[in-house]
Amino acid sequence: MKEFSLKYGCNPNQKPARIYMANDAELPVEILNGRPGYINFLDAFNSWQLVKELKESTGMVSATSFKHVSPTSAAVGKPLSEALKKSCFVSDIEGLDDSPLACAYARARGTDRMSSFGDWIALSDVCDEVTANIIKREVSDGIIAPGYTPKALEILKGKRKGGYNIVQIDKDYVPEPIERKQVFGVTFEQGRNNFKIDRELLNNIVTKNKELPEDKAIDLIISLITLKYTQSNSVCFAADGQAIGVGAGQQSRIHCTRLAAQKADLWHLRQHEKVLSLQFAEGVGRPEMNNIIDIYLSEDADDVLADGAWQKNFKVRPAPFTKEEQKAYLSTIKGVSLGSDAFFPFSDNIERAYRSGVTYVAEPGGSVRDDLVIEAADAHGMVMAFTGMRLFHH
Repeated sequence: MKEFSLKYGCNPNQKPARIYMANDAELPVEILNGRPGYINFLDAFNSWQLVKELKESTGMVSATSFKHVSPTSAAVGKPLSEALKKSCFVSDIEGLDDSPLACAYARARGTDRMSSFGDWIALSDVCDEVTANIIKREVSDGIIAPGYTPKALEILKGKRKGGYNIVQIDKDYVPEPIERKQVFGVTFEQGRNNFKIDRELLNNIVTKNKELPEDKAIDLIISLITLKYTQSNSVCFAADGQAIGVGAGQQSRIHCTRLAAQKADLWHLRQHEKVLSLQFAEGVGRPEMNNIIDIYLSEDADDVLADGAWQKNFKVRPAPFTKEEQKAYLSTIKGVSLGSDAFFPFSDNIERAYRSGVTYVAEPGGSVRDDLVIEAADAHGMVMAFTGMRLFHH
């Protein structure tokens, strides 16, 4: 297949639309089910690069959940704790502990469930039955992977009344070194961003504390590879083998940091006993549960706890989770990793990151205020590596 006609482009009025190979070669993908659209393919090709590079760098199977050409999260296949299984709504999935790939997707999907609603999925390895069973019950647009077991393919083909988008990619496909795109009729050309992100990139530690454990190095690698395929400006928090907060597409870096930190805080709070013990009313669906939890943790908690409201949402009225309680709990969090796609221009980013448990940082360096940023990191006992490489993605 040398080209594939699309229903329309980014919007219904943008016709005609297609994907094709400019050099008249075969497309590196096969459409196994459905009819993916323009944005679906943007998500598919970006997300595939992310999981492919993440596996190459860490040696672990990986998965990501994408929305509007940025990852909501990415993760490697580490086992989940019982609390995390419950937080990610996968405690009832049979065989989860035996499938690292399913663990990776459960983490990626469960990190920021509101953003992942209607996601595009990428898997580094052949999709197995356990992973397919998680995907089966989530609202999702499609998936790209290097292959599917027969049972997994059967399960996925049953989604969306048989119209679920399933794409298989040639895992050995290597694109041309020069890439091009048009904007306003003008063609842009650049070399592909083939910069390799691995453990060696973290060797230039500029803080007094230079102790970087291997598991934290993996978290930093996850954050940096995630940033490589996130719309800039971007900042990514990571912990325990997954991205836990992505701040994407903000013009100001501190706004990226605040957004990512807020998402990371919610990831931690969702694993608190007060949240895990919520007893939902009969008939409340999984997407609704997630929305209720989000409101319960917000300043608008009365919207689901007030008389007349809580009866619709819960079997038993939950005790409020006050801002003071949340702040006290979050103050116990340490060891979080943080990556930035460009240098921190001010130390306010470090101060905000510290309040969300950040201990390990990777950023390019190169700001005229690097000394102030390093000083702030030292004041909090952080480990910070300067990578020397910007990771903008547009």
